[in-house]
Amino acid sequence: MRTTVTLDDDVAAKLKERSLRSGESFKRVLNEALRIGLSVSRTMKRRPLSLEARPLHLRPGMALDSVAALLEQVDGPDHR
Repeated sequence: MRTTVTLDDDVAAKLKERSLRSGESFKRVLNEALRIGLSVSRTMKRRPLSLEARPLHLRPGMALDSVAALLEQVDGPDHR
């Protein structure tokens, strides 16, 4: 099938470079890149993000309400 596609400059440059390195035609390199890209996007499945909360085991009197206060408790008043 013949069609017109507008490629971004960086994509066209990468395709041309690969074509020159491999000795294959621009058309063949472009088609192979599209095949690979399309097959990867179909087979990749996104897992839902899962986070597990864990206790921080902070020392008594320490809280995470204020980062500045926590830094001062840990590093002293000259923490900056």
